[in-house]
Amino acid sequence: MFRPKETYRDIIISRGSGEGEETSDLKSSQFTKGREKSIHPPIESHWILLSPEENKPSSLPKPGIKSMLNYPLRIRDSLKKLGKSKSLRVVLEGVHDPKDEKLIDSFRELLFVEGHLTGKHNDYHTLLRFLRMRDFDFSKAKDTYVNYLKWREEYGVDAIPKELKFEEHAEVKKCYPHGYHGVDRYGRPIYIERIGMVDINSLVQATTIERFVKYHVSEQEKTLNLRFPACSITAKRHIASTTSILDVKGVGMSNFSKPARCLFMDILKIDSNYYPETLNRLFIVNAGNGFRMLWKALRAFLDARTLAKIHVLGCNYLSNLLEVIDQSNLPSFLGGNCTCSDYGGCLFSDKGPWQNPEVVEMLQSTSITEEIYNTESNRGVASEEAMGTGQNEDSGDACLTREEHREHEDTKVAGKTEAQNIQALERALVDTNKEIQALKTALDSTKAVSLEMFVVYCCQFRSHQVLFI
Repeated sequence: MFRPKETYRDIIISRGSGEGEETSDLKSSQFTKGREKSIHPPIESHWILLSPEENKPSSLPKPGIKSMLNYPLRIRDSLKKLGKSKSLRVVLEGVHDPKDEKLIDSFRELLFVEGHLTGKHNDYHTLLRFLRMRDFDFSKAKDTYVNYLKWREEYGVDAIPKELKFEEHAEVKKCYPHGYHGVDRYGRPIYIERIGMVDINSLVQATTIERFVKYHVSEQEKTLNLRFPACSITAKRHIASTTSILDVKGVGMSNFSKPARCLFMDILKIDSNYYPETLNRLFIVNAGNGFRMLWKALRAFLDARTLAKIHVLGCNYLSNLLEVIDQSNLPSFLGGNCTCSDYGGCLFSDKGPWQNPEVVEMLQSTSITEEIYNTESNRGVASEEAMGTGQNEDSGDACLTREEHREHEDTKVAGKTEAQNIQALERALVDTNKEIQALKTALDSTKAVSLEMFVVYCCQFRSHQVLFI
């Protein structure tokens, strides 16, 4: 598979002619002194796996692939294909940047002290996305992250994928053509929308704006929890962002009626506030005069970092796309050679590694391992896994050599000890927090009682004065 070495140059916005010339208004807006946000390299750049020669011992424990030895042989054989130096967990988790790890540890401590470190959505990658979003300003990142948690709870995000039955899916796709289709040359999922073909009147007849937004949220959750991990396994590197293509052929002011504006603004708000740093680059193709008028208004809602990821191209866009996407992963309507005729069209297929049953089974098989490394949700998991390991160790060890057996046993002990240490630290932190709260309550009660006694004493003293007079 072709794996280009990415360079971390800024992505520019090109003229509608598609000739790659940088617009003058971008120069003045993107690099003015008023813009304080820095342009970070692609989010995966922190976690590109090192080559075997460059691979150094990591500070992370290594029980990822060994903890799966009790799963079916077919899954184990698939994992071996990843290479001994690259455990499945390292591929999914990525190699953490030491500087980022220190910042995230400090950020996590801040969240814990202020009571915002809940049992979910506090993993390394989630916290890093919010820190990058706010240029590592802890105060701003904390406020944004807390709003994110509040939104998830109020909107019921965790329940949407299970409860939302989007039966109108096929009909919605016809009047709003969109979908995921394959991966780019780096391994990122490709998302495509044909904005010029959106029929908003038919859309609101097929579904409601509220249901469509919920459907959009469910797709975002699927991308985070399934598409990115599946792409990571296939690419053998951490994948955490998408390459998107918007086909705006025929788009003009008439396309943005009030319902359309409301829908697009709701989606933009959700993506910007609650799913930051998940876009690697965006190609806007077939941009004509009508869209350029809209673009001047739309860009006012985008920050400098987002603008730096966007290419606006005219009709001569194919060479730009082929630099980052293989022709087999481009639909025919964008100049590729894929039609997905068996699915009724490329945007109906949801083509990608996440559709591979073996990859999905591998992801499901790692659930126990992921729970061990989740500092809040691993209560009781270590003991359950130990029981399961004890029951199956004979069948699992039979397939190992003596050297692999020793390594397996050492890994099990290390993994168990690590899990126990995490649990002990977690319990100590929780107990400390409870003691602090109890002390605060006792102090408040003491203050109230002392004030009451002082008032009584003053009244009694005044009464004695009156009697004495």
